[in-house]
Amino acid sequence: MIKAYLIDLDGTLYHGRHRIDGADELIRTLRKQGVPYLFVTNNSSRTPQGVADHLNGMGIEADASEVCTSAVAAAEYVAADFPGAKVACIGEGGLLQAIEEAGLILTDDEPDVVIQGIDRDFTYQKLTKALRWINGGAKFIMTNPDLQLPADDGLTPGAGTIGAAIEAATGVQPTVIGKPSSIIMRSAIRRLNLKAEEVAVIGDNMRTDIAAGVAAGCETILVLTGITTHENMDGHIQAVKARPDHVFEDLNTLTAWLAQKAGQATKKE
Repeated sequence: MIKAYLIDLDGTLYHGRHRIDGADELIRTLRKQGVPYLFVTNNSSRTPQGVADHLNGMGIEADASEVCTSAVAAAEYVAADFPGAKVACIGEGGLLQAIEEAGLILTDDEPDVVIQGIDRDFTYQKLTKALRWINGGAKFIMTNPDLQLPADDGLTPGAGTIGAAIEAATGVQPTVIGKPSSIIMRSAIRRLNLKAEEVAVIGDNMRTDIAAGVAAGCETILVLTGITTHENMDGHIQAVKARPDHVFEDLNTLTAWLAQKAGQATKKE
C-alpha cells in the first residue's frame, strides 16, 4: 500500500514557467485524500520557499515544508557525516541558505568539504580554488549531475557541467546527492517517516526520477509529460536497466487512477 508520493517538478508539473495540464488537479486530489507528498527537485539554486512560490504562482498549491531540494539534501548529508564542518560553497542562494541552516560553517579558507551546485557566476578563479581545496583533502560533494538546463531561450549548462570541470581538474569523483542518486530520495523518505516500499515516485524522466526511485526501493510512476516519451522510452529503459511500475500518458489519467485507488480503498474499509 502506497502511503505517500515523491513528485518531480520540471517536466512533470511544469515546463519552465508554464503549468502542465492537470498538475493543479493532481495536487488538489492528493490534498483532498489526505495523502502526504513532497516535491523533490534537483534544483539547488532556489530555496524551498522559492520553489513553493514558483509553484503557487502557477496555481499549484505548495508550501515550503513540502519541498525537498538537492541543496537541502546535500547540506543534511554533510551535516550528518561531518557535523559543524567547514564548508566551501560553489553555488547560489538556495545552497548557501541550506548550508547555514544545517549548522555548517561557510568558509573560503581550508574547508573540510566543498559543496558544489549550479553557479551562474562560476569562474576560472573558483575552479582554481576548488582544485586546491579538494587536492588538499576536502571532500567533494555535488548537489546534482544535470549537464543541461532548459531556459526560455534554449539550453544552458547545469551543475553537472561545472562538476565535470572540477572532476577533470582534480581527478576526484564527487559524491552526487540529486537524482538519479538515491541519496536525495532517502532524505525525502526520512522526512515522511515511512519505509521506501510505502512511497511512490512520480516523474517524467527515466534516467533521473525513475532511476532514483528504483535505486531507493520505491514504487515508480512515469508520466509522459516531459523527457521520456513513447518514442524514446525503450532506449531509456535499456540505459537505466529498470522499468517503471506504472506509465501514464498525462497527469489527468494519473489523477483519475489515484482517485479510483482511493475509492477502492474506502470500499475495503
